[in-house]
Amino acid sequence: MHPKLSILNYLYIMSLISARLNSLSPSATLAMSQKSNELKAQGIDVINLSVGEPDFFTPDSIKEAAKKAVDNNFSFYSPVPGYPGLRNAIVAKLKNENGLDYTADQIVCSNGAKQSVCNTILCIIDPGDEVIIPAPFWVSYVEMVKLAEGKNVIVPASIDQNFKITPAQLEAAITPKTKALILCSPSNPTGSVYNKEELKGLVDVLVKYPNIIVISDEIYEHINYIGKHESIAQFPEIKERVVVVNGVSKAYAMTGWRIGFIAAPLAIAKASNKLQGQYTSGPCSVSQKAAESAFSGEQESVEQMRKAFERRKNLVVKLAKEIPGLKVNNPEGAFYLFPDCSSYFGTSYGETKINNIADLTMFILMEGHVACVGGNDFGDDNCLRLSYATSDENLVEALKRIKDTLAKLKK
Repeated sequence: MHPKLSILNYLYIMSLISARLNSLSPSATLAMSQKSNELKAQGIDVINLSVGEPDFFTPDSIKEAAKKAVDNNFSFYSPVPGYPGLRNAIVAKLKNENGLDYTADQIVCSNGAKQSVCNTILCIIDPGDEVIIPAPFWVSYVEMVKLAEGKNVIVPASIDQNFKITPAQLEAAITPKTKALILCSPSNPTGSVYNKEELKGLVDVLVKYPNIIVISDEIYEHINYIGKHESIAQFPEIKERVVVVNGVSKAYAMTGWRIGFIAAPLAIAKASNKLQGQYTSGPCSVSQKAAESAFSGEQESVEQMRKAFERRKNLVVKLAKEIPGLKVNNPEGAFYLFPDCSSYFGTSYGETKINNIADLTMFILMEGHVACVGGNDFGDDNCLRLSYATSDENLVEALKRIKDTLAKLKK
């Protein structure tokens, strides 16, 4: 085909893409990771701190369970919400680790916690419904709400309040159209963790508004540096309005296995089952058997990985605090640092001007060869996200490069 005709055909097909899809933004984390890979393909030594993925291998006991599942011919369609064995293992996990009582029919397993969040939003949000999202937030939340034709209500929490919203902020954001609150603790992208007292403050507000569903994203539950994980579902006064989202990707280094779940009020679980039955059906059969082993088997590897992440966190915080101009807090969980870099706005290096966090992120990539993600995609225009889910050696070198690169910028 002639190149001009090919371009015209592409543009014509583009005009047929739905308005729903055209309203969505591409994933910023995946876009930066792709840019990093493109530079690597050109022979440039790029250290990628943009992806939220553990660099550990899946524990051997879980891999053995998957191999056994293959040998035992778990190769057929599973029930839409997942095998009973997996759902019962999740029920036991929630009871033993979190003190939460659920039945297997309240559990729906999906293709990762990402689908679990999206399922829930699509099940409860109608056009025009408002969803309160504390900022900084995970990039996909706002896009999922757009997909459901809901309205995002962003509540900002700066580094000065450790990126956690207050009860007063929550109450001020509630309107008669509020349908849901999305809470992520431990947080992506900030690593902040709500303690029990802080959650109780939010609960005291929510009890006054019985029409609000809480979507509690707890996927980083086990990567916690301050002690026991606290779930907002523990409070009986709102438990029947809480959807707990979790999975195996972070705690068990199983990102590619794609198993997440919701533990939800029965009506929402049934709605999610109905929705999922129409567009993906049940998740991978072998992955489900691996996840069942993860939840019911040994947990020593989880703690070993948590300790490694905590050591890396301490290293990154120390090194970042040595960089002039960065405002750094001490994350309490997950594997991200989210420093405020706004002191570099208005600086330049040669012909390069740094007007905002997007400019700074690209400068660090192109000049320092370190990939990170601008906070503008996470709802905070002053910060950038660094993932420390990589080796100590990579982290030391990456922070050195960032420090040297930023030193080139002048007012």
